[in-house]
Amino acid sequence: MALATVPSPALSIVREFKTDGPVTKTLIPMAVLDDVIAIIMFFSINGIITATKNGNQSTSLGATLSIMILLPMAIGSVVGYLSSLFLKKERSKIQTQLLLVSFILIAGSVGIYINQQVLGAEMINFMLIGMAFSAVFANLVSKERLHQIMSAFNPILGISLLIVIVNLGAPLDYHLILGAGVFTLIYILSRAFGKYSGAYFGAKTAQKYLGLTLLPHSGVSLVFTGIAVSSLNMFDPKSAVIIQGTIAAAAILNEIIAVIVAKKAFEWSGEMPRLKK
Repeated sequence: MALATVPSPALSIVREFKTDGPVTKTLIPMAVLDDVIAIIMFFSINGIITATKNGNQSTSLGATLSIMILLPMAIGSVVGYLSSLFLKKERSKIQTQLLLVSFILIAGSVGIYINQQVLGAEMINFMLIGMAFSAVFANLVSKERLHQIMSAFNPILGISLLIVIVNLGAPLDYHLILGAGVFTLIYILSRAFGKYSGAYFGAKTAQKYLGLTLLPHSGVSLVFTGIAVSSLNMFDPKSAVIIQGTIAAAAILNEIIAVIVAKKAFEWSGEMPRLKK
């Protein structure tokens, strides 16, 4: 869960202040890479633990790799490629929206069909379907066309994200958040140390400041929290309560702190043209 990164707070600063430089150019690829690795790691570990506790350890690794990771990526890639054939050509805003939403629904429908009719269980990872879908079609259309597609889709994306966050936040008990206490502090500090030190020792450029822009993680982490809590409730409800309160509290605090820290990181790196003047 700590691996996941939501770059939106830092990107809001990039758009507002028109930042440019090594930190700005490295931020988006790193955030996407973090999420890809986080999704693979989370669903692999969650699948193994669940299968082990259910007494089905012998097939957990193969099932996790093929069904939870490889199959969703294959579905997303194929549908993403098909969508690029239609989205390459310039179209009106309405047509672009209808085409993109249609192919997203097709990708999701394929996953639902496989879950219900083939597997008979909720095993397909829809987050990987979406990531593979968008990664493929985004790399098969021109940059100009991709900008048009994203401009047309942004209103739908904003509403969709609002629905997802409300849906994730509605079941949360604020008593869990207030009671997380020391676990939240340890989680925030250790995650921040990991992000900063990993970027510092792993990067050739933007070593000092990249890690500070990778702190926010609310959206993906809340999705992971819901899945982890559902899995843990079957055999370890106490840990489920701790995780739910800790991650929710950490997500809220990070959303407040991350924008301030990210802005300072861009200032210290000298990538804010407005402040240079």
